[in-house]
Amino acid sequence: MIEVINLQRKARLRVRSFRDLVAGLVRRYRLKDPDIVLAFVDDRRIKLLNREFRGKDKATDVLSFPIGTRGPDGRYFLGDIIISVPRAAAQAAEKNHDLDRELRILVIHGFLHLLGYKHFRGMEAEEAKVRRKFLGA
Repeated sequence: MIEVINLQRKARLRVRSFRDLVAGLVRRYRLKDPDIVLAFVDDRRIKLLNREFRGKDKATDVLSFPIGTRGPDGRYFLGDIIISVPRAAAQAAEKNHDLDRELRILVIHGFLHLLGYKHFRGMEAEEAKVRRKFLGA
């Protein structure tokens, strides 16, 4: 099951389109019905999570929490992706594209982390391929 949660109120998000993006990523990597949570939050909430789980007392754009285990009921829990919408908006402005595109970039990035990709260990090449397929660039 793919669950998309919008916990911020500043930007209107097309939740269904993000669910569709995650579903497309699930198909691309041939995952069999994983449980994934994608949450859109504000800077305050992501800062708390970043401090608690990474020891960094600052807001960040995306956090991924890979789980990668089966529950007692046999369901496969891939993990959670948390995205700061204010950070994404700032990055979108810097890169001169819209918020929706930046959020999609961050969803892809977070998803690859759930699969075990790490920075500078093949992630950048894989991310470029996935972006081309899902974003056209």
